[in-house]
Amino acid sequence: MSRLGELIATLKAASEPTRLRMLALLAEGELSVKEVTDILGQSQPRVSRHLRLLADAGLAERHAEGAWAYYRLSDNASSGALARAMLGRLDRDDPMIANDRAKLEAIRAAHASRAAAYFATIAERWDAVRGMHVPETEIEAAIYAIAQRRKLDRVIDLGTGTGRMLELLAPLYRHGLGIDSSREMIAVARAKLSAADVGHAQVRQADIADPIEAGEGADFVVLHQVLHYIEEPSAVLVNAARALKPGGWVLVVDFAPHAHETLRSDHAHRRLGLSTAQMEVWGHAAGLDIVETREFANHKSPDGLTVCLHLLALRNARQQEAK
Repeated sequence: MSRLGELIATLKAASEPTRLRMLALLAEGELSVKEVTDILGQSQPRVSRHLRLLADAGLAERHAEGAWAYYRLSDNASSGALARAMLGRLDRDDPMIANDRAKLEAIRAAHASRAAAYFATIAERWDAVRGMHVPETEIEAAIYAIAQRRKLDRVIDLGTGTGRMLELLAPLYRHGLGIDSSREMIAVARAKLSAADVGHAQVRQADIADPIEAGEGADFVVLHQVLHYIEEPSAVLVNAARALKPGGWVLVVDFAPHAHETLRSDHAHRRLGLSTAQMEVWGHAAGLDIVETREFANHKSPDGLTVCLHLLALRNARQQEAK
């Protein structure tokens, strides 16, 4: 099909009133088919058909999580930009558009309430561990400073949990992707990102050792307090390295080696911290070299944990820089 034909097909897909309302909703963030159905008050088959047409036209993107399907506005430089240009001319105060947005806000509020209830059940365990190391604000400031050193188009957060890294780094990237194996944590992350108005990040339920669809690659991959839960951290680092674009970085934030066996027995830690030497071995197997390590010790408590930041880069990229 010619470029003219593609443009005509795209405009036709967006010109139907229901589909235009859908695009306006997707501009607010990623939504499930059920959420769109509840907002529009139409049948699920009808809604699914309209969403598929938008995806076929390149205006929306679809991904599946089990029996659920999620849609978001396309990131495509051509059709995605066209969709945003059309929506930019849409009156946000139009009664129908405003009503759709109000229903969306109500759904998000319900999600946030459920997420808060779930998080409350595990908060005590999380707080017990957090209290053993330096304040998270200090560590987050260091993470942000590292990420700020370069222009970031795409950031991937492996083991995203509550989506905190995506929220923290949101001002620095154009596209964010968080991956976690826990459906409950993904629900928490979606609610928190929505509440923080981070519409340019999405989260996926998947195994972080599985291949990542990263488009042209990521500039920055984060593994924040993840690897101590993993049986085979080397496999995750291999996956992170494969997701990088040339010149990209992997940042691993985790505990230094310690002797707190309760973290293994009570908090499901598979490893009692990670040494720099071990990180070098795993990184080497993944084609990564450590370019920087920083330690944050908790001097306020004799039993305090030390948090380490390991910044890794692709070996070939380092060799090219050296030349």
